[in-house]
Amino acid sequence: MDRSWMYGRRETKDFMHGVSEFCMSALQHQASTGVKEFYCPCADCENVNTVNNVLVIRDHVFMHGFRPNYHVWVYHGESGVYVGNSSKNVVHEQEEAIYAKGEADCFEDEDDDDVENNIDDDNDRVEDMLHEVEDEVRDRVFECLSKAAETPLYPGCTKYSKLSAVCTLYNIKTSGGWTDISFTELLVALSDMLPAGNELPRSNYYAKKLMCPFGLEYKKIHACPNDCLLYHKKYENLDKCPRCGVLRYKRKGVSEGKNVYPAKVLWYLPIIPRFKRLFSIKKDARNLRWHADPDRRKRDGLLRHPANSPQWKTIDKLHDTFGKEPRNLRLGLCTDGMNPFGTLSSQHSTWPVLLVIYNLPPWLCMKRKYIMLSLLISGPKQPGNEIDVYLEPLVDDLRKMWDEGVSVFDAHANETFRLRAMLFCTINDFPAHGNLSGYKNKGMKACPTCEEDTQSKYISECHKYVFLRT
Repeated sequence: MDRSWMYGRRETKDFMHGVSEFCMSALQHQASTGVKEFYCPCADCENVNTVNNVLVIRDHVFMHGFRPNYHVWVYHGESGVYVGNSSKNVVHEQEEAIYAKGEADCFEDEDDDDVENNIDDDNDRVEDMLHEVEDEVRDRVFECLSKAAETPLYPGCTKYSKLSAVCTLYNIKTSGGWTDISFTELLVALSDMLPAGNELPRSNYYAKKLMCPFGLEYKKIHACPNDCLLYHKKYENLDKCPRCGVLRYKRKGVSEGKNVYPAKVLWYLPIIPRFKRLFSIKKDARNLRWHADPDRRKRDGLLRHPANSPQWKTIDKLHDTFGKEPRNLRLGLCTDGMNPFGTLSSQHSTWPVLLVIYNLPPWLCMKRKYIMLSLLISGPKQPGNEIDVYLEPLVDDLRKMWDEGVSVFDAHANETFRLRAMLFCTINDFPAHGNLSGYKNKGMKACPTCEEDTQSKYISECHKYVFLRT
C-alpha cells in the first residue's frame, strides 16, 4: 500500500481522498469494536488525545498533518507493519501495534450487551456518516482556495487572481480602518468598473467568507467583573462567581433568560497556531533562526541584538538543550492600558497584551506584522494587580511550550521539529511593572532595585513620597 500522500502537500487531491479513506477506516473500526472515542493521529495530538467526532480528526489532520511514521493505522483498526520505510520505522510501528492492541483489549471487560447495542446503533448510521465525510472532504476549503487562486480576476487578467485581488483590497481596508459598509460600496463600484464577467465579490460578507480559511481562531472567555477568576476549566459552567457572588451575566430590561450578555469578557488569541503559521512560511522560518546564523548576524562585541546580551548567553548555559535549537523562541511581553474610544473624557481602560519575537532580526522584531496580540482585557476598569487572572490562558500555553514543546513543520528546512518557547523579558512602564511582577512599587520602598535601601522623603503638603538622589 502506497501511503506517501500522508506526508505530502495537504492541498492535493491525493491527500484529500486519503483523509477520506482514513475517516472511513476509523468509523468502521468504531462500528466493529464499540469504541466511543477516536485517537487523533495529527502531528499535534500524536495519538495521545482523543476526540468524539471523526470530523474533528479530519480538521486536525488538514491543519497539522499526520504524526510521523504512522503509515499503518494501528490505532484505527489496522494491523501489520509498513515495510516501505527504514527498519527503524518498522520497529517503531510494531511497538505502536502492540500498544494499540493493549488499548483495544481494555474493551473486553465491558458488558457484552452494551457493546452489541453500540455496534447496532453505529451500523444504522455508518453509511450516512461515511457519505457525509466523503462529501465534506472532497469539498475541502483548500480546494476552494486553490480554485480562487487560479481564477483570473476578469477574463484575460494576468496580474491578479480572484484571491489575490480580495486579499489586496482587504489589506487596504484593514490598514485604513474602513467600515464594512464603505468597503461593500467600494467592491460594488469596482465590480461595475471592471470588465464583464469579473470575479470580484460584491460585498464585504462574501470577501470575508472567501478569506475565512486564512483566519486563526480566538477564544472569548467570560470573566468575573471584580477580576476574581475566569469562567473556564472547572468554573466554566458556573453562573456566578464563587468568591464574590457577582453574577456572570447581565440582563437588559427583558424577561428572564433572554438577551443575556457576559458581564466581562477576555479575548484570547492562542499563540501556538500562530507560531506554527510563521514556521509554515519559508521566508519567516528562515528569519526565525537569524540570530544563530553567522553569515547574517554581525558579531563585533557590540549590543546590536538581544542575542548579544549576557541574559541570552546565560540562558543558553543554564538550559543547553533549549539553547542548542536556534528555532526555539524567546519572547518579550508588553502590556499597558489604553482608551480604545479615543476620547479624553472617558475613563475606560482596555489592556492589550502583546508578544515580541526576539529570534527575528532587529529590523523585523518590532514591525507591526510580527508583534502578536495575545490577550485583550476589556474594560472599563483596569485589571490592576489581578492581571495574573487574565494571563492564565497565555501562561498555560507558554508553560506547555517550555515543558514539552509542540510539533511544528519548518518550511525552510522541510522537516518537523519540536518547538519550545520561553518568556525572555517584559516591556512596560513602572506602574504596569508592579502589576506584572507583584512587587509593591508604591510608598516609601518603591524602588525594585534598591528595595529596603530606598531613600525616600514624604511631603505632607501633596501627600506623596519623593525619591532624592543621595
